[in-house]
Amino acid sequence: MTTLLPSDQRTPKIVVLIPCYNEEITITSVVQDFRAALPETPIYVYDNNSTDQTVARAQAAGAIVRTESLQGKGYVIRRMFSDIEADFYILVDGDATYEAAAAPAMLQLAMENGLDMVNGARVTDRVDAYRRGHVLGNRVLTGLVTSVFGRRLSDMLSGYRVFSRRFVKSFPALSSGFETETEFTVHALEQAMPIGELPTRYVERPPGSTSKLKTYSDGFRILGMIINLVKQERPLMFFSIISGLTLLCGIGLGVPVVLDFFRTGLVPRLPTAVLATGLVTLSAFSMGCGLILDSVALGRREAKRLAYLALPAPLRLESALPASSAPSAAGH
Repeated sequence: MTTLLPSDQRTPKIVVLIPCYNEEITITSVVQDFRAALPETPIYVYDNNSTDQTVARAQAAGAIVRTESLQGKGYVIRRMFSDIEADFYILVDGDATYEAAAAPAMLQLAMENGLDMVNGARVTDRVDAYRRGHVLGNRVLTGLVTSVFGRRLSDMLSGYRVFSRRFVKSFPALSSGFETETEFTVHALEQAMPIGELPTRYVERPPGSTSKLKTYSDGFRILGMIINLVKQERPLMFFSIISGLTLLCGIGLGVPVVLDFFRTGLVPRLPTAVLATGLVTLSAFSMGCGLILDSVALGRREAKRLAYLALPAPLRLESALPASSAPSAAGH
């Protein structure tokens, strides 16, 4: 096989980032698999207050181990992206469910096309790996986000991605937990970044390993993050929906009162009339808020776009040179 190098012949700096919490059963195999797929690439394991042997086993497998004391995947991502300097970042969960052998292909797609993000879309036929409830929830949540921000990804909640430096250093990282994947997707779509997606094999956790994802509580947190992001990035849409709903309720309650008044000259249901008036007034206020905040959001989008453009574009590969099966790498 061949390795592609950038047109300026500079060796790209590539790192593997693995956030971990109590993954002593899986972390050794994850580190070893990525070391086999990407020889000489630095592998960073960020431990998030594990109480088992995760740290010791990661170090024994050859990973560079660091810690983040604030509990939550979002905090770990924030620390990783702040600390590590590289041209390309491979982010993967430490649960041994993702295919390390797909990393070179994901990197090559990013580097050949100058992409800021490549998403590893999960593909599996194993029920234990990807339960029906999780599949349905992922489809619903992905559908909600892509319907608002653009249909460019099929698996919004994948924990396996390749990022450019431009993505990482412009990413706001505001969430604290598993909703960080939603932030990744919205950040890329909102900035109209060049992105790609590759199908990757997804398997179940090995025996004895348990998922940290809480189906319902984390699902509602992700839904809340989506609603909050729509409010922040699409305030006119968000408040227009509220305005429309309150206006319909106000009209529905107010029309019978108005008809009674025209027929009898009386307002027998005064509380209903007051409620209808309040709802229509609230509808007008909501629309006004949407219009004002839409201008604010435009300014924020422009500021984020300028911050994104201030960083250099991803290295692009233009010539093929004989080498190993994976891009060479170095890290800080």
